[in-house]
Amino acid sequence: MSTAILPEAAPSIRGAGPSARGAGPSARVATTGSRPAGPAGTRDVTVDIARAWCLTVVVGLHALMVGVSVGVGGPVLANALEHWAWLAPFTWLAQIMPLFVVLGGFSSFTHWGRMRERGVGAGEYVALRMRRLVVPAVTAVGAVVVALAALTLGGVPHDIVATAGFRLSQPLWFLGVYILCTAFVPALYAAHRRAPLATVAALTALVIAVDVVRSSTGITAVGFANLLFVWLLVQQLGFWLASGRVSGLSRPTLSGVAVGSLTVLFVLAATGVYSFDMLANLNPPTLALVLLGLAQLAVFELVRPALQRLAGIRMLLRAVSAMNARAMTIYLWHMLVLIALAALLLLSGARLPVPLMVDWWMTRPLWLAAVAVSVAAVVAIARRSEAGRPRAGRPRAGRTAAGQTVAVSTGTPASPGSLSVRPFLAAAAASGGVLIILVTGYSLAGGVAGLALLLAATRMVRFCPEQNRRMPWAVRERTA
Repeated sequence: MSTAILPEAAPSIRGAGPSARGAGPSARVATTGSRPAGPAGTRDVTVDIARAWCLTVVVGLHALMVGVSVGVGGPVLANALEHWAWLAPFTWLAQIMPLFVVLGGFSSFTHWGRMRERGVGAGEYVALRMRRLVVPAVTAVGAVVVALAALTLGGVPHDIVATAGFRLSQPLWFLGVYILCTAFVPALYAAHRRAPLATVAALTALVIAVDVVRSSTGITAVGFANLLFVWLLVQQLGFWLASGRVSGLSRPTLSGVAVGSLTVLFVLAATGVYSFDMLANLNPPTLALVLLGLAQLAVFELVRPALQRLAGIRMLLRAVSAMNARAMTIYLWHMLVLIALAALLLLSGARLPVPLMVDWWMTRPLWLAAVAVSVAAVVAIARRSEAGRPRAGRPRAGRTAAGQTVAVSTGTPASPGSLSVRPFLAAAAASGGVLIILVTGYSLAGGVAGLALLLAATRMVRFCPEQNRRMPWAVRERTA
């Protein structure tokens, strides 16, 4: 069981209309998310805070799942929470994947809307997003392949290496799914603008149809079609949030949506239609996650004023900004850090508490602190290696009076009809590479094959003609 984090989302910009365009095609500036949402063109900090919270929950949940002990047959690496009696109720709070996809949909809608109005083509947009997603993935996947190969050559028992590989591969499922969802953003953006209700209805019908066929035939494999349909539908909820349709609802209506969605979900779970464990509903995804996402969307809108007040805490904003800027790297590396820390515990020879016992729970705060420090250190190192050397044609970096790093383009707008097939092929190759790793559980052959496809994807977007010719939009925003 695993929940995962949405890879580094696109900038969450309030307002996607002409007022957010900036100075002009030859000098466009994107500010960072260091202040509350305000006029068009500034970051929506409530989205950033919620996204950082989701990231914290995911890393913390995965850290709690790490169970290391020494049994009769030797070292044991297992899911510590698997037999916890309170796990299923706990997942109703800890399963934050739907909310993160909603927030990702919000960001994608505003980002693509702004790029589209500046004349950027769908292929260019997807190429930009693929580079942000796949380039860091290559570094992380390569590190895992090398680490597992080193363990094998070092004489570590095969079952331990296989278990570590399986645990490391689990969170990657969402990288493949999110890559595909990103490739669909331009098309579903257009569908939302033309017929928002019909689009949601069509996706809902597909999700329900897959669930019904899976349940009636008993063929679990059918359910994996919802790896696409469920998350496209949840992403579409983010489109509704970004277009202002959700903010126009009254608080009583939002409360009704939250309570109604959770009530329907509870009834479906209690009657055995879906699992009461929201993590189990990930594999494969079901309508249960859509209902949970709808409730989380309503709750997010209800607490948005409180999140806005939190935006006044300067230290919190700095932490939120740092986490959002490194979200993709944290997502890709935190499981490797957890496995490494587990190995260090086993090698230390220290007395290890039995998972779920009182002494185990009492040591969890110290364990979580060690995880936080270790992940931060590894992410700082990995971030440098991912940055690489700037290539020709990239926007020049400039600084505002507030000391923020911005991206300033010197290109000319692309043709509105500009479209290249290559970025979409890159998305297919990258998601295929992730699929191979998932199916093989990071076996040596599977890891190498998956890495090869990810590398091929990076080459496709690196040499995308439209992207190399002109990049009239802000590429990356960060706080100095």
